[in-house]
Amino acid sequence: MAKAYLVGSGIASLSAAAFLIREGSFAGTDIVILEEQDRTGGSLDAAGSPETGYTMRGGRMFEIHFECTYDLLSSIPSLDDPSKSATDDTFAFHEDFAWDDHARLVDENGKVVPSHSMGFSERDRLELVKCVGTPEKLLDGKRITDCFSEGFFQTNFWWMWCTTFAFEPWHSAIEFRRYLNRFIHLFKTFDSMSGIYRTRFNQYDSIVRPLLKWLTDQGVTIQLDTQVRDLSLADGDALTVDALTWTRGGSDETVPVGPEDLVLVTNGSMTANSTLGSTDTAAALDTSGTGGSWRLWETLAAKRPGLLGDPAVFNTSIDDSTWESFTVTTKDPTFFELMEKFSGSEAGKGGLITFKDSGWLLTIVLNHQPHFHEQPEDTFVWWGYALFPDKQGDFVRKPMRECTGREILDEVLHHLKFEQGPQILENSIVIPALMPYITSQFLVRSAGDRPQVVPAGSTNLAFIGQYAEVPDDVVFTVEYSVRTAWTAVATLLNLDKQPPPVYKGGHDPKVLVEALATMHRR
Repeated sequence: MAKAYLVGSGIASLSAAAFLIREGSFAGTDIVILEEQDRTGGSLDAAGSPETGYTMRGGRMFEIHFECTYDLLSSIPSLDDPSKSATDDTFAFHEDFAWDDHARLVDENGKVVPSHSMGFSERDRLELVKCVGTPEKLLDGKRITDCFSEGFFQTNFWWMWCTTFAFEPWHSAIEFRRYLNRFIHLFKTFDSMSGIYRTRFNQYDSIVRPLLKWLTDQGVTIQLDTQVRDLSLADGDALTVDALTWTRGGSDETVPVGPEDLVLVTNGSMTANSTLGSTDTAAALDTSGTGGSWRLWETLAAKRPGLLGDPAVFNTSIDDSTWESFTVTTKDPTFFELMEKFSGSEAGKGGLITFKDSGWLLTIVLNHQPHFHEQPEDTFVWWGYALFPDKQGDFVRKPMRECTGREILDEVLHHLKFEQGPQILENSIVIPALMPYITSQFLVRSAGDRPQVVPAGSTNLAFIGQYAEVPDDVVFTVEYSVRTAWTAVATLLNLDKQPPPVYKGGHDPKVLVEALATMHRR
């Protein structure tokens, strides 16, 4: 029987393993997942305890048209109730705890800014429509700032859009255009965020753990602490992997790959070189070199120049792809009580809150509790992040990346003008996470910089994850990783069943009319 080797254990690899079993009739025992770290889940991570503090580097948004993800998870039992699928659990949670944000933007005085209006000038509207309609090939190498005037970046729309999806002005106009087209149906509810879906718990507990259990029950092997350093390519014009070389336990091993075997590689990582700080220490920026997934891509790209993408486009501009998040753990309900009163929403229903005038461009969110599966009832966890960690804070007066967890929380509390700040600080554990490549997939690029999921001439090699190319869909989403996985399996195995097409709301006249009406709100 054919074997499948999957490099990386993020959501792309886990999804690919599930599709190989479900769609490709692979036996789980013929699938091996190779992971360089000592844990699974890739960027969908979450860990900790009430005593040491919980931490998660990020939280991904979902929406109703993530067809690939919901199709996959519809066959995966949920963590709590095996009679229900993980998809059923997510939909049920949205029914009970849909976001209805009443405090999406906050000004420098700690006051909620009405955000029903997008704040557009007529020039902004024209530039937005032009960007949406510009063919992608004409945006090669362009930044968002190349398509919009300065005033656009001071609109309510920009503050909400960039902090929901983590865009920065210097990011790729191609990716920004894709997001506008992909999520045009969300325009009308963007101020309330009611079209955004969330999982019941953090994504590690709600998605990764159920998937891992299902895969291991099927006999899939997950081999940790294994860094794949090279893929040997057979001679000839075809792209065929005939061996893998990995390092494990300090020793190198080369494993032959048969002509019927498959190799699926997660090339690149948006959370490579991430570092954590603590309540009393800052997270140190790790510039020691890129992780194994990047180095493997560099090695492969050098073997077939022009065919397997260009990793240097994405991993050599750390200043343009770094931001910082933080997770707060407390047994004191004071902050949650104050925030529920401030925002007008109970925890879990309020959505994102952005301090639009903050130097760091801070955003926070109170998740539904518990946000971790084993989190005790007397413990509260919330999360935040900032897009400009290199800028000076408004109250702490130094760059966020130089701040301890306590100083970051102090900055947030000063923006909120909470008198109980000292009490909240005293009773909180704050863990910052600094991520040098977190928005690297948004960096300015051109056609060909990302390899095709199945490159031309490939007989058994595919690329999956955030740095493989899928037309029309958008990176920095779970959906994108799942779609690359399904595409890889369906293409390599020549399956009749292909992934569902990317939803295009712009083809629906009703959606277009609603979006245009939203752009003209006063």
